[in-house]
Amino acid sequence: MSDKPGKIYIALISVHGLIRGRNLELGRDADTGGQTLYVLELAQALSELPEVAQVDLITRRVDGDDVSPEYAEPIEQINDRFRIVRIEAGSDEYIYKEQLWDHLDVFADNLADFFREQNRFPDLIHSHYADAGLVGAHVASLLGIPLVHTGHSLGRVKRRRLLASGLSAEQIEQRYNMSRRVEAEEITLATAERVITSTHQEIEEQYEIYDHYQPEQMRVIPPGTNIKQFKPPSGGELETDLFQYLTSHLTDAGKPIILALSRPDKRKNIGELIEAYGESERLQQLANLVIIAGNRDDIDDLEQGAQEVFHDLLVAIDRYDLYGKVAMPKHHQRDQVPMMYRIAAASGGVFVNPALTEPFGLTLIEAAASGLPIVATEDGGPRDIIGNCHNGILIDPLEASTVTEALLKLLTDNDTWLDYSRQGLAGVAKHYSWQAHAQRYLELVKPIAERAELLERKPLQRTSQMFAEKAIFTDLDLNLIGDDESLQKLLKLLRDHRKTTKFAIATGRRLDVALRLMKKHQIPEPDILITSSGTEIYYAPKLTPDTAWAEHIDYHWLPHKIRPLLADIPGLERQPKAEQSRFKLSYYIDPEQSDIEDIKRLLHQEEQSVHVQLAFGQYLDIMPIRASKGMALRYVADRWQIPLEQIFVAGGSGADEDMMRGNTLAAVVANRHHEELSQLVDTDRIYFANQSHAAGILEALDYYQFFQQTETQKALP
Repeated sequence: MSDKPGKIYIALISVHGLIRGRNLELGRDADTGGQTLYVLELAQALSELPEVAQVDLITRRVDGDDVSPEYAEPIEQINDRFRIVRIEAGSDEYIYKEQLWDHLDVFADNLADFFREQNRFPDLIHSHYADAGLVGAHVASLLGIPLVHTGHSLGRVKRRRLLASGLSAEQIEQRYNMSRRVEAEEITLATAERVITSTHQEIEEQYEIYDHYQPEQMRVIPPGTNIKQFKPPSGGELETDLFQYLTSHLTDAGKPIILALSRPDKRKNIGELIEAYGESERLQQLANLVIIAGNRDDIDDLEQGAQEVFHDLLVAIDRYDLYGKVAMPKHHQRDQVPMMYRIAAASGGVFVNPALTEPFGLTLIEAAASGLPIVATEDGGPRDIIGNCHNGILIDPLEASTVTEALLKLLTDNDTWLDYSRQGLAGVAKHYSWQAHAQRYLELVKPIAERAELLERKPLQRTSQMFAEKAIFTDLDLNLIGDDESLQKLLKLLRDHRKTTKFAIATGRRLDVALRLMKKHQIPEPDILITSSGTEIYYAPKLTPDTAWAEHIDYHWLPHKIRPLLADIPGLERQPKAEQSRFKLSYYIDPEQSDIEDIKRLLHQEEQSVHVQLAFGQYLDIMPIRASKGMALRYVADRWQIPLEQIFVAGGSGADEDMMRGNTLAAVVANRHHEELSQLVDTDRIYFANQSHAAGILEALDYYQFFQQTETQKALP
């Protein structure tokens, strides 16, 4: 314990990565990234507080020819109250975090011995990431020291992203030891007195799916920002070479800059910003639009998702004839970003983040620290940031008009612009500087260190399996929408069983349209979202696209040959561009003039490998042969290792038919579209509900006793 009355001794544990007091090798590999910088800056900031006696940053000792000899030093003294302590575990050489699991028990024993040998024990242990959590849980339990934990990322969530990248469940287990990681996280949650997160959304959407989740345990402290690096304009920004570079393609470089900065990712929703700008002549008169979307030499050399984003952006710029008004520079360096914010602020501009989902929003804090007012999505982290800083306007990322209104407000009301600029600077200093972070952190952990505030644990239920056992798939329009009262009952049921049952929506609608409908009817983001009739798959919590699925269905897909074949067929009319996508050609069909079987025959005679689908009697979709809602469902089931017999499917139109055939448990709601699914009446494992919409789904779940048939929960010890 601290030998200085009233002051505390804190031990931060970050096992993996290469950590030293200066010249961090950020980006050397996946293990030496944001977490190592965060822990080092937290330790530094804590050591500067008068209430702190000592901070130890504890990591693994590494001694190898391929790393600096500094990483082999057992103790590196940073200042008189802060040191880095390196503990031996396993072999001397550098080991990536996925291979560290077998060495963590040794690390924990050696760390306990270190404390005993110095005859001084910390008042608090704070573990970072799952491996340190396991070490911290062991040492805290052994020595009777309270544990605080920060996950940084979570195994259950990362598994979804890895599945989306194309890895199988077996490959993920083999490469990442995911079961061991998740179990370590469960043990850590069962031991820690507090868990610190960056946002409320992180608690609600990520930690909640863990067995040992207890909301009383969670606290939000946003990470600190270096306000020495990000600062307001000081004069001369508009005479710099960087300003000339950013505005070289603009007709009137003297206008305020609307700045957007993000990866070329569909979820960042930059196209909506261009649409808002392109639809408003007033905005175009008032300001230029500068989009920083990563680095590129040749768009064709980028990965497919980025290619699609740039294609859509360039098409939108051309459609609205925004040449000379929009700049999209090809290259930038990371160390130029702070100056970009200052240039935009000096011009009287605005920073915009219109992302579909934004868990935190670091760019918003950087912009605020630069004196730049912000316009940001009302999803996730931006709510907290604008709530704390009062420096901008929240918008609906699915409604371009809200973006336009917010930008016009800031660009035409100088008093509001100045207020938001000043309030952003003050808010960042108060809530998001490292000094503010360290002070809030200390206020949180000091009562725990002094044993004055410990968590009262509630009885919990432990699921029998590491990952989900079941899933519910449903269409959006005919099933979930139409009876809001029953919908809320269904959503509560799904939430009650969230740890064992995945919730999936499969819709013919496009991603943005589906999200808009879900928002209108207060339907939370599902674990799995299948859109555009099965051609796109996304996973929560960040709408991560399944790129492996896109590669899989691209097989023999030749839309440029299909369009001419259908161009002159009577009764067939292309739907608007908004309904078309990379893997879906959509038409209106008049059944009196055109027969779907004739269309199928024509396409097959022309050797086109396609799936032809009719919905609601008038919507015809042509897709790759491997794509449909049913195929997407089976792909997800295989990836997530959920038996088809444990999957419930609810449908209401012909587009849902192939989801319902086979080994799934299926139900047709009473409000099905005409008789499109009537041919399924004699099919086993398909229940025709007497009730409509969500009430029909509830009726069918009760009929199948879906949640009762494999209840295998047991009380936690």
